Amino acid sequence: MSTKTIKAVRFHSFGPPNVLVVNSIPCPPSPGEGQVLVRVRAAGVNPFDTGMRAGLLQNRVPITLPAIPGVELAGTIEEVGSNVTTFAVGQAIYSNTLSNLGNGSNAEFVLLPVNTISPMPRNLSFDEAASVAHGARTAWSGLFEYGDLQPGQRVLVQGGSGGVGMYAVQFAHLKGAYVIATTSTKNMEFVSDLGADEVIDYTQTNFEDVVNGLDMVYDSVGAEVLDRSWQTLKAGGFLISAVGFPSEETAKNFGVRTARVMFPKDLPSILEQVTTLVETNKVKCHIREVFSMEQASQAHTLCETRHGRGRIILHISD
Repeated sequence: MSTKTIKAVRFHSFGPPNVLVVNSIPCPPSPGEGQVLVRVRAAGVNPFDTGMRAGLLQNRVPITLPAIPGVELAGTIEEVGSNVTTFAVGQAIYSNTLSNLGNGSNAEFVLLPVNTISPMPRNLSFDEAASVAHGARTAWSGLFEYGDLQPGQRVLVQGGSGGVGMYAVQFAHLKGAYVIATTSTKNMEFVSDLGADEVIDYTQTNFEDVVNGLDMVYDSVGAEVLDRSWQTLKAGGFLISAVGFPSEETAKNFGVRTARVMFPKDLPSILEQVTTLVETNKVKCHIREVFSMEQASQAHTLCETRHGRGRIILHISD
């Protein structure tokens, strides 16, 4: 398939959202061993993408320009490489991968390692499925792989209506934890419906004034919200961040533990469990807004507001 061209969203320099353009580029080659070629139907837009485009991640995950953003997608398998026996051409899948940085999901076709994909939830559209993978795996990994959340523990989810926070609220609730979440006024009911036992309107109340003695804080906001979260934990509590790198020195001063959510060791296992929860209607997804590829800059602009409900989607193809 390498002789044909495809459309892709790319940036040729780091900068604001308007550096994003749609280019015609060569289609990826046929998949090699352990790879699949995926026809992308929809891709999620998240803060990792906007940070990559702005050049904010170059000191940790450098990429070569021009680059295609996108780390989550839903689509169908176009070709399978050698030794791929668990997936078939035409199968609907979803994925969250950091292995293709710079050659991401904002393109009509993408090559993916088979260990980064999972069969798509059968009750979701491609747009809906693309809103799940990154947020759900990030929430799951933080709560359970890093934080080992247990029933009855008290957890505060910062940003409970966002693309990661909404899954953290649901997973923690299903685990049997007591869930407190912060959000804005317009999303109070939404977050409560996700399973939060308490919802704090951060526009009206400083969470640190009303919450203390927590077993865990799951932070999907970062910056000053992370800085104000330390004091809400009990001694030995756990601050998990999906967006920042919490200070080990500060953690020591407060007598708590900390971790930054990185890529999980077994993504397919996480997505398999998430798929079951979605298909049995125990976990909901939510799309904030859908854009075309040509509107990628608008999607990034909206994402950078860091306010809203659910995930922003680029609809790539029908």
